[in-house]
Amino acid sequence: MLYPFPLARDQILKNAREEVKVQVRRMMAHLVGRGSAPPPSRLSTLALATVVHRSVMATAAPLLLFHGLLLLLSLALGAHGVNVKPGEHHILNRQSFPPGFVFGTASSAYQVEGNTHRYGRGPCIWDTFLKYPGTTPDNATADVTVDEYNRYMDDVDNMVRVGFDAYRFSISWSRIFPSGIGRVNKDGVDYYHRLINYLLANHITPYVVLYHYDLPQVLQDQYNGWLSPRILGDFTAFADFCFKTYGDRVKNWFTINEPRMMAQHGYGDGFFPPARCTGCQFGGNSATEPYIAGHHLLLAHAAAVKLYRSKYKVRQAGKIGILLDFVWYEPLTKSVEDEYAAHRARMFTLGWFLHPITYGHYPETMQKIVMGRLPNFTFEQSAMVKGSADYVAINHYTTYYASNFVNATETNYRNDWNAKISYERDGVPIGKRAYSDWLYVVPWGLYKALIWTKEKFNSPVMLIGENGIDQPGNETLPFALYDKFRIDYFEKYLYELQCAIRDGANVFGYFAWSLLDNFEWRLGFTSKFGIVYVDRNTFVRYPKDSARWFRKVIKNEN
Repeated sequence: MLYPFPLARDQILKNAREEVKVQVRRMMAHLVGRGSAPPPSRLSTLALATVVHRSVMATAAPLLLFHGLLLLLSLALGAHGVNVKPGEHHILNRQSFPPGFVFGTASSAYQVEGNTHRYGRGPCIWDTFLKYPGTTPDNATADVTVDEYNRYMDDVDNMVRVGFDAYRFSISWSRIFPSGIGRVNKDGVDYYHRLINYLLANHITPYVVLYHYDLPQVLQDQYNGWLSPRILGDFTAFADFCFKTYGDRVKNWFTINEPRMMAQHGYGDGFFPPARCTGCQFGGNSATEPYIAGHHLLLAHAAAVKLYRSKYKVRQAGKIGILLDFVWYEPLTKSVEDEYAAHRARMFTLGWFLHPITYGHYPETMQKIVMGRLPNFTFEQSAMVKGSADYVAINHYTTYYASNFVNATETNYRNDWNAKISYERDGVPIGKRAYSDWLYVVPWGLYKALIWTKEKFNSPVMLIGENGIDQPGNETLPFALYDKFRIDYFEKYLYELQCAIRDGANVFGYFAWSLLDNFEWRLGFTSKFGIVYVDRNTFVRYPKDSARWFRKVIKNEN
């Protein structure tokens, strides 16, 4: 019961009184040890805090009582529903989560497989992009990376040692279809057969992503890839082949990983291939192309889901969803303007894709701001997109502040947010910074992101598709293995996840990013997210302390 926008005074008081009554009853029942009584709700406590803040000027005297009760509730909560303090730890294990909760780890084909020019694989847009000097530190490429193509058994064995239930990986489109369509590469098909079979033989469930950034280069050359509606037919044909070939064993599918990231960085600022934007070397229009690409990504997702449900679901009994990135945007101040700015930032990111999947149309906020630059759905497309996910994976790493800001100098996707994003307030960082300059440790952001998603999008079935923190790539083996900071990160974020589940977020799984110290896109090998260190000369795998910590959590050894 959060209040993102101002409420009338009488309604605030009414809501506050009801919340106080409920939470006091919970508090008393909890304190006297009634086994059936849940602990005071963190969500409701946050709501009360919002109530106090927004009504104190108009209702100071009555709310002094509420503030006092809130203080009592906070004391009663103890470890329930508060952020972990420095030096304080919560004991987590499998029993901290609902029965059947899935613990897994994740990777993507381009980041771990290597062998980009071997075994019949065709080039993808990242292969072409990385040929330009200066694209990555030391001009690093993924030609070899960590060679999971030949060492997948080692990686699965490490998952078994940790105790993971599942492995999320992607299929390289150009490894199956070197030319995007047509001729099938048997070597590539057989590789995924071997990987899936070895996972299942070791009781690890495969969660398979059809597309993770790596468009076959030939489709980019032929018709500009995601800017053309022709991509819909080719992607659906690729999906059809994967469902038919692997669906007898794969029961958990994702269509596309982070479509927003591809739309923004591929077509809005040129940071990812195909490196198009206003003023970019390869052309582009940052005001329109991100929305066109995003539209086609969403339609391709929906078309693949429609195909799976109509042709394979009954026989194969699987499920299918999508992976969406979601940074939580916290208002910089409590002003109405900053509240709306944070709301816009959320809608232009997660809402861009999850709103159509839930309601069949783009968010009203986007429609009002983008207007004619935002593509429209036909009636048939809207019906196909709406409801096109059995579950939604949220990839969450960090939280930023958002404040109201209108940049009229240039029209583009990022400026359409009308929001300034910052990492600090009054000179104080929002959290401790990781190695990457974009990643700050803000555990409570995960809680807020999940509760907001639950409330805005009809309580979707969710899982955490990615969550993790990086360390410098130049650390030597002894220092890299001792990754207590990563353990602290996982512990605090998993605790916030536990709180969100307790307060109604329908989350059934968590996938740590990542299993290995792999190729990290534009950062090359200077950033390491893995819980397993990889010697890049010998390719020997060394589990870090964080891998051992996960084993204790998953196997109830904590």
